[in-house]
Amino acid sequence: METFFKIFAIVFTLLFGYAIAVQYNDPDAFKWILIYLAAAAASILFLMRKLKPIVYFILTIFFLVLFVVYWPETYEGVQLDHGMKTVNIEEGRESLGSLIAAAVMLILGMRTRFVNKSKV
Repeated sequence: METFFKIFAIVFTLLFGYAIAVQYNDPDAFKWILIYLAAAAASILFLMRKLKPIVYFILTIFFLVLFVVYWPETYEGVQLDHGMKTVNIEEGRESLGSLIAAAVMLILGMRTRFVNKSKV
């Protein structure tokens, strides 16, 4: 099971890194680079066993708040082809990216808590 979570963390570190790389043409690129950088860093620190579960749970809440805040007024999907057609599509992408990050942080936090509890 340990191998699964290591692979999981590596895969999401790479995916968050990809999300950082494609922010170059985003109107608010710097903000989203920092947001995805936090998720990538937390994934790396999971591999190094450097964070306590509470940090992952705080990040989960942070990403859930972003999910709600950036949910578009009218959901039009995320249409990955042809760039951003409307603000609703851009906000949908940002919102769903935040939800994915929240889910990953929750999983990493639960795993960290489970491993820490089993060592006691």
